[in-house]
Amino acid sequence: MATRESFKRSELKKSNPLLTKFRTTVETAFYGNNMQEVTDMTEAYELALNAEGVIVTDLPVLHTKELGLPNDAKVLVENGGRIIGRTARAKRIIGENKEEDELLEGIIMDVIYKNRLRHYYKTTGYVGLDKDFIIKAHIAFPEGNENNLYSWLLNFQWDSPEYKEMYANSKLYDEGDIYIYTDPDWRHPDYPLGVAVFEPDKNVACILGMQYFGEFKKGTLTLAWGTGHRNGYVACHGGQKHFRLHDGGSYVASFFGLSGSGKSTLTHSKHDDKYEIKVLHDDAFLIDLTDGSSIALEPSYFDKTQDYPADHPEQDYFVTVQNVGVTKDVDGKVVLVTEDIRNGNGRTVKSRYATPNRVDKFEEPINAVYWIMKDDALPPLVKVDEAVLAATFGTTLATKRTTAETLKKGESTDKLVIEPFANPFRVYPLVEDYAGFKELLAHETVDCYIINTGFFMGKKIPKEISLGVIESVVEGTAEFVPFGNVPHLSYLPVEGFNPELDDTDYTELVKKRIQLRKDFLDEFNAAHPNVPLPDEAIQSLQNIIDAL
Repeated sequence: MATRESFKRSELKKSNPLLTKFRTTVETAFYGNNMQEVTDMTEAYELALNAEGVIVTDLPVLHTKELGLPNDAKVLVENGGRIIGRTARAKRIIGENKEEDELLEGIIMDVIYKNRLRHYYKTTGYVGLDKDFIIKAHIAFPEGNENNLYSWLLNFQWDSPEYKEMYANSKLYDEGDIYIYTDPDWRHPDYPLGVAVFEPDKNVACILGMQYFGEFKKGTLTLAWGTGHRNGYVACHGGQKHFRLHDGGSYVASFFGLSGSGKSTLTHSKHDDKYEIKVLHDDAFLIDLTDGSSIALEPSYFDKTQDYPADHPEQDYFVTVQNVGVTKDVDGKVVLVTEDIRNGNGRTVKSRYATPNRVDKFEEPINAVYWIMKDDALPPLVKVDEAVLAATFGTTLATKRTTAETLKKGESTDKLVIEPFANPFRVYPLVEDYAGFKELLAHETVDCYIINTGFFMGKKIPKEISLGVIESVVEGTAEFVPFGNVPHLSYLPVEGFNPELDDTDYTELVKKRIQLRKDFLDEFNAAHPNVPLPDEAIQSLQNIIDAL
């Protein structure tokens, strides 16, 4: 078995590192008389179908047999309140603030005690879709949240016979199963946005006062990514695809960016069928540092619905939907109103069958990392040919916020912000991600690029150009030219989007943007003196400023 669900009685002692106060408190709740176990997809669907607050559409679910659902299953909708995205500032990590830890552990004990009189549902699934990395996860929701439980089983992998067998023959990790206890209805004056408490190295979390499904999805991934990180993998919030070239060669590319940056578009594009394309995933995977292979963590997609109006064929693969409107069509059928008309960040759990070219593992080693940055000082494609600088750009990945996140009051989606490795879900020191990506990018066969999917000097970069520059790299026809005197940077000339390196105003803008990244590292190190980023990272950015 990949992770540990049970112990010998001789192991049940204080000396067992998995038996912490927080983990024991949360896991114990799963054995209460108020817990009803949901063991298959049909049962989960029937519970969600009949739950109050759920809207049953007239849209059929496709591939019901493969998904373990009844033949007549329909797309289900459930909308929450005004919070329609993730709330990163609600995250707490046990060990970072001992005073708050004691407070939260007491609050959670009280929550579980009060909820003993509420009916709960618990279920089990798998995160990781290959025998080399597949871990067991358990989650519990109170009655009234059946659709979130159903969506969670759809998003991850339910305990089907096929995956039971895979898990039974999987690689063993000295880690505990994931346990997540939830109460979306909880309210507390000190935590008006809710709170998500994690003990990462013990694979346990408690998510309170948060109803948005993305919190439960990312909370589960947060722990799974951490498990992978501790066991020789690089944890990736991005997309990965495999190109099969006409000469028989292959190319594996990974795209790292926040929701709305274009990572899904770049990952799923078929490039007008110029190549045979296979997709690993567009959101969550792991790269093995020993051989460069990659493993998907989820079978399904948690996709934005804004680009899929009612007559779009992609809606054929929707299974559950959140944050959207509903109306009747001319035939009197209950259908979806998408395109973010009701609110921003409409979402669907979409089945894997939306991507017929899906695979769950790439044995071929990765060839390239693309940092997606919406920084208008950068041309469409920049190459970084040195591992320290390449990892530093990942650490200072600059992009823009979207409606997928709950913004702070007054925060704009137009402001350039830094989100290291496009992964706000990290629960271990940032320097460890820096070291992992530096090791990966130091391989001679792994290249690094910065791809700008936004604007360059006020001019929108079309999707066709973004795809075109990738194709030129894949085909080996890209000819990069030096980025002025800047060490280890070059760019791919693209008509209408070339940097004017003799223009003082332009070079000053680039310096300003590099200084933004350097300031981030300086401020980060000042705030995290015990786990700082190395001086080499800061110096690599200073070298660019000096050259400009």
